[in-house]
Amino acid sequence: MNVATTDISDDNPKAQVCAPLFSDFGGSINFHGPIRTLKLFEDNSLVRDTLAEPGNGAVLVVDAGGSDRCAVVGGNLGVLADKNNWVGIVVFGYVRDADELGECKVGIKAIGTHPKKTEKRNTGQRDIAVRFADVSFSSGGYLYADRDGVVVTDGPVHS
Repeated sequence: MNVATTDISDDNPKAQVCAPLFSDFGGSINFHGPIRTLKLFEDNSLVRDTLAEPGNGAVLVVDAGGSDRCAVVGGNLGVLADKNNWVGIVVFGYVRDADELGECKVGIKAIGTHPKKTEKRNTGQRDIAVRFADVSFSSGGYLYADRDGVVVTDGPVHS
């Protein structure tokens, strides 16, 4: 089921609409699912650990602090997300291996690309409320994404 973010925004006054910060990097442009959150800074250890778990159709929202000094998602993590049934990743930060990410079936939105990888310090937090792009994201909320942007609701929207 593809539900347009424009329709969700129009029909749901409580829907939160992300500021237009993100570009598309994954092989899927339209994706939606329940939210799982991570908060980290220049360390993608927790991203790898989380994407290695079954996604069950969820969207991983990564608050990487908007750091422009490295990428927190790359081609290997895109493949891992695809393999483990994650439908999307939204990164308040940067990605790398853009060509490889484009071959994955998972939807990936991020601020941009950066060639440098992160350090591995095993730091970060999972399943906590995070805020960026004028939106609050909580595990259990629902995220819709397409070419027009990203919309967050308290639960699934029926069209």
